[in-house]
Amino acid sequence: MGGTLASQRTLEDFRQTRTNEDLSPRVNENDMALVLDNYPPPDICEPIFRMGDWLKIVSEEGYWWKVCSVNTKEVNYIPHCHATKVFHGWLFETVTRPKAEELLRLPGNRVGSFLIRESTKGSYSLSVRHRTIKHYRIVRMPNNWYYISPRLTFQCLEDLVNYYSDIADGLCCVLTGPCLIASETRLSELTKTPEGRKLSFDWRAVNSSELVQQSTSPSAVSYGVQNSVSSYLSLLGQQEKPEKKKFSLKKRWKSVYMMPNHQLDSLATVEDNYEEFPQKH
Repeated sequence: MGGTLASQRTLEDFRQTRTNEDLSPRVNENDMALVLDNYPPPDICEPIFRMGDWLKIVSEEGYWWKVCSVNTKEVNYIPHCHATKVFHGWLFETVTRPKAEELLRLPGNRVGSFLIRESTKGSYSLSVRHRTIKHYRIVRMPNNWYYISPRLTFQCLEDLVNYYSDIADGLCCVLTGPCLIASETRLSELTKTPEGRKLSFDWRAVNSSELVQQSTSPSAVSYGVQNSVSSYLSLLGQQEKPEKKKFSLKKRWKSVYMMPNHQLDSLATVEDNYEEFPQKH
C-alpha cells in the first residue's frame, strides 16, 4: 500500500464500501477522527475523504486506519497522517498551528469556534477563530493543573473549556463551540452549540430540554453549561429535570483556583508567538 502504488490507483480502487452491519464492535463514540487533508489527493483521483470530514475509527492497522465516514456511512482505509484523533469534540491529538488555522477557517465555523491541540508532547495550545485566528498557550503546572492566565488555574482541560465558554475573561471572545461541529453528525460528544447569548439570563426561564438535547437551533445556554450538565446527567445515570435544582457556578468551578496576585511573577509567561493575555491586578 505504498505511495507509488497509490499513484496508479483509480477512485474505484480506493473504495471499499461496507454497510453499518459490517462495522466492528470497536466503533463507539470515543473513536472519532477528523480528516486533515483530502484523500486520495485530488491529483490522483476524486477524494473519498475531504478535509473537515468526521470519521469513526473502526480499527488501527499500523500506517492505515479503517474508518467509517459519519456523513456517507462508507467504510474505507485512510493513512493515519491524513487524519487526527479528536477527544471531547475539541481536543485534537496531532494538529500543527498552520493546520489548526486552516481548519478553523473552513465553512461551518464562526467567531468563537475553537480547538485545543497538542503543540508538543504534554503541552497544549488553544486556537480560537476571531477576526483572525488567535492562539493561546496552555501551561501545564507541575501538579498537572492548567492555566492560560497564571491568575486562574484549572484541574483539567474540560474545566478550562467550560469556564471560557461562559466568559471571555481576557480571551479574544467567548468559546462558542468546538471546531467543525456539523449539525448532521448528531453525535453526543459533538454537541451543537448556541449561536446567541442573552445579556440578562434567568435560569427559571430555561427549558430543561435545552440543557441536554442535541438541537441544531440556537440556545440561550452556553456550550460550557450544556457540557457540564450532560456530563453530570451521564454520571448520575438518569436525566432529572435540571430546572428543579439550584445551579451554582461555584460548584461547577470547584476545580478552578484563583491565584493571589503576589504569586504571579514566579510563573511562566506566554511565548512571543502567542497572544498576550491581559493581567488583572
